[in-house]
Amino acid sequence: MKPLLEIRHLSYSYHSAAGETYALADLSFQVEKGEFIAVVGPSGCGKSTLLSLISGLLIPEQGEILLSGAPVAVHKSAIGYMLQKDQLLEWRNIYQNVTLGLEIQHKMQPGNIQKINQMLLDYGLFAFRNAKPSQLSGGMRQRAALIRTLALDPDLLLLDEPFSALDYLTRISVCDDIYCILKKEKKTAVLVTHDLSEAISVADRILVLTSRPASIRRIIDIKLNIPERTPLASRNAPEFKNYFNQIWKELT
Repeated sequence: MKPLLEIRHLSYSYHSAAGETYALADLSFQVEKGEFIAVVGPSGCGKSTLLSLISGLLIPEQGEILLSGAPVAVHKSAIGYMLQKDQLLEWRNIYQNVTLGLEIQHKMQPGNIQKINQMLLDYGLFAFRNAKPSQLSGGMRQRAALIRTLALDPDLLLLDEPFSALDYLTRISVCDDIYCILKKEKKTAVLVTHDLSEAISVADRILVLTSRPASIRRIIDIKLNIPERTPLASRNAPEFKNYFNQIWKELT
């Protein structure tokens, strides 16, 4: 069975009048369907650049990116992207925000609308569907942003530090919510984060990158001895501290 995502010898540099800045150097890895991957590395090493390349916003200088065995350019619509900020539009209510992608792609069919309404119900936002984004908490806004992304039924979800703008307690709670939503929806996800605890709590595997230009220093499988995995439960697993120390040593 082919992996959902294949990265093969990926390299990228930024070019400006001041010269060339190497961002990524010969990255290769795979992501299986249904897998949750976290990417960690030193600040400025190229983690967000990697997501921009996978999403098709940037074009690789070397190497290739395959989604379901075909170049990622063929499958751009099969990739969902959540950024650090929720990017909700204040002049639209929550319902209008979560249906924005469907409107743009002319997919406002009854089946898709029913799915949106069900997700709003399931994830505690149906009563707030007529509210403006400013009337919602940060956690609720992030759930709305996730529903907007899932409305287009992407095969792969890219998460670029989606909890970083939240306070610590809300961050842990929303991370738990979104992890459970993605697992329920059986989505494949790649998360970029600088928070090692967050990475360990959600990931099946963690890619540890070197400093710029980033290459893969190590890939660590996360195996936690707990009856039912959630991010909150993962933080209490006996192996959690060992993984944290192991990744910390790789980074320092």
